[in-house]
Formats: sequence, structure tokens, C-alpha cells
Amino acid sequence: MNEGSKIKIVIIDDHQLFREGVKRILSMESNFEVVADGHDGSQALELVKLYRPDVILMDINMPEMNGVEATKELVKAFPNIKVLILSIHDDESYVTHVLKTGASGYLLKEMDADALIEAVKVVASGGAYIHPKVTHNLIKEYRRLAKEDDLHEESIGYREVEYRKPLHILTRRECEVLQLMTDGQSNRAIGETLFISEKTVKNHVSNILQKMNVNDRTQAVVEAIKKGYVVVR
Repeated sequence: MNEGSKIKIVIIDDHQLFREGVKRILSMESNFEVVADGHDGSQALELVKLYRPDVILMDINMPEMNGVEATKELVKAFPNIKVLILSIHDDESYVTHVLKTGASGYLLKEMDADALIEAVKVVASGGAYIHPKVTHNLIKEYRRLAKEDDLHEESIGYREVEYRKPLHILTRRECEVLQLMTDGQSNRAIGETLFISEKTVKNHVSNILQKMNVNDRTQAVVEAIKKGYVVVR
């Protein structure tokens, strides 16, 4: 995608009303252009060949060819395509499976408009985006597997990572935001919890990413867990 050009988007979902709703949300952004939409995975391949979009929003459950199969084919044929999966499933097994196929992101259909817009921007610029609720589930699974590994290696059992706030790099408010990010809360939910505006939350998240030297929320949360900055609860 050339700098300053519009982000071209294709929407693939077997429910027309959902497609129309997503179109309306994306039309709020002047640098977004929905060039086409379709109802199944096989149609996605045809539309990408025809329109060469930057991002394709792909439902995971569809007739004929589902989103996972279509993503495999798309990434193989068009290595630069960015696929953002849309799903009702927050189970981590779904997420890891589609990410292995080459998808750049995973969104739950319960997402709000801001999350959808942010996700498209992130993946279009080469990043990865995972819905905060799903991120929390992935982290819990990561910790569970890590615990099993430690129990296997050490008969004395699992030793909990020491929890310490990263006050040497983050402010107290940023520590609170980082913990709520780990809890799987969206920017809007974090704002409601801390009684601050969503814009202020976004500023805090940007500062956290910069100070922790990471590219996105998921990386920040994973690093925070590894270093004992947050509690997985």
C-alpha cells in the first residue's frame, strides 16, 4: 500500500446484513475504500484477483469454502495480502489455527466500531491485531502450558512469576492500563473502569507500546507477563 493512498478492503461473510453493517462502519474512515464484498471463501479468491485489496475481512464459518481454507489459498497466491478474520469464537484453538494459516488478525464479531477500524489500520500497516478478549484467553492458555512444562521438569512444582509493577518505565496510570489490557478489556472498557475518556486510554496505550518497545497490544501483554509486570487473573 502506497503512503497516502486509500486502504482497499474486501469483506467476505455469508450474512448480507452483517456485511452491510461493516461497510457502514468502515465508511466512517475517509482513507478506507470497500471495493467489493462476497459470501464465501471461493468468491474471496476471485475478488482478490480482480480488485487486489490491501485487507480482506474474512468470516471463519462459511459454506463451500470456510475462512480458514480461503486464507490458506489467499496467502499462498498473494503473499502480501492481509487477512483479518471475523469470528464468533473466542476459543484460543481457533485463533492459533487461523494464525498458522497466515492471517494477520482475529476479531470477534462483538467488537465495537473503533476496534474494527483500529484493526484494519494495524494489519494494513503490516502489524497484527487480536481482539483483547481473545488475547486474554491466549495468555491464560500460555500460562497453563508453561505451568505444565514446569511441573514436568521440576518435581517441586510450578513457581509463580514474581509480580512487580514496572514503575521504572511506566507511570502508575500506565501500569493500571497495562493490567486491564491483560485482563482483555477494550479501550472503551478500560476508560469506563478508570473513569477516563477512551481518547486518554489510547494515549496511554501508545505510551506503553513506545516505552516497552513493542509494536502492538498483544506483544505488550505477552512481555508484561513474561517479566512479571501484571497478574493473569
